[in-house]
Formats: sequence, C-alpha cells, structure tokens
Amino acid sequence: MSSFPGSPRLLKGALIGIDPLVPVPNVVAFQYNPDTMTRRLEPRAVAAEGDRGEAYRLTGAPKETITLTIEVDATDQLEEDSPLATTTGIYPTLAALEVLLYPKSATVVANDILSLIGTIEVIPVQAPMTLFVWGPQRILPVRLTSMNITEEAHDPALNPIRAKVELSLTVLSYQDLSVTDPAYTLFLAHHVVKEVMAATNLFNSAQSIGSGLKL
Repeated sequence: MSSFPGSPRLLKGALIGIDPLVPVPNVVAFQYNPDTMTRRLEPRAVAAEGDRGEAYRLTGAPKETITLTIEVDATDQLEEDSPLATTTGIYPTLAALEVLLYPKSATVVANDILSLIGTIEVIPVQAPMTLFVWGPQRILPVRLTSMNITEEAHDPALNPIRAKVELSLTVLSYQDLSVTDPAYTLFLAHHVVKEVMAATNLFNSAQSIGSGLKL
C-alpha cells in the first residue's frame, strides 16, 4: 500500500479467458505489472521483393508478438495468514494461467468416446477466447504461444509460493478471425484507437515543428 494517500491507483494488467459455455471468465490479474514488455511487429506485405508497383501494399494488420515476464508471490498473503495461501500457495494462480493452454477435460473425454465408437473425424477442441489487457486502450485477443514457469520457492508441502512466468503471446487480428467472432470487433476497435493516437501525435509534432520555426 502506498504511503501517499493521493497517489494514483495503478491499473493492473491481466489475461482473461472467456469460454461461451462457462458463465464466469477466467481472470488472471497480474499481481505486479511487469517493468518491461517487448512487442515485435512484422508487416503483412503483398509483393515479393522486386515486384514493382506493389511495395506499399498490405494485406492487413501486422503480425504482432508480445513477450513479458510476470511475478507471482504469496509472501504477503502468508504473512496475513490467508487460508488459501497457506494451503495451496500460488498454485491456483499458476493453474489459472496454465488452463488457458488446456482443452476442457470433458471435451477430451467426449472426443475419446467418439473415437472408440468409430467416429471417423473428431473436431479439434475450441480454445477459449483469450484477452490480453494492458490498460483501457489495449485490450487484445491473443493466442498464448509459450509459457515458461520458474518456481523459485516452495512451502513444506511443496506448493509453489513464488514464481516467474515468461509469456509469449501472438496478437490475433481481423486477419486471423471470423467477422462474427467478438474478438474481431475487439481488434478492430484497437486499430481505430491506434489511429486516433497517431493523429494526436501528428498534431503534437506539427506544434513542435511550428515552435521550432519561430525560434
């Protein structure tokens, strides 16, 4: 808790898994926001190198990947004698992250039964829609491509009580999604917000250039 009562409230980043068959979303709010986040953007270009007249054409939004490391720590909860922390440590938080990569167990069992009774083709399991939330202006549909968990401390029952989790995310744009998918609309809104921000920067840049010319 901040010692300065007037300090602004810090928004927390989060990953949210939304399954239409489950009424309550899987929300994993970051205990501490990472100090750094790496974003890599690759343009979706139309033409191969040397194809004249097509150099500026794009097929859609760039391919974007995000990497960040989050920390999960039960120290404060253990000091407060939290029943959940004392019995399971941070295992529930790690499990909530990990199930974003798992199919529903009920669906796995159902598919196995279909295979046993001779169904020729079993449809792959649909993953929940996963959203990466980083402030009100960045709510992005993503696919978790990798998760590297380093458990750094354990309690006497070997429950993890401190860990670092490296996350790699691929942003899903309207290039990857069906028009009827709610994530399509989310990304399109993100695109529009980005254009508004870019226009704001253009206004600021014009003012800066104008001030420089007056000197």
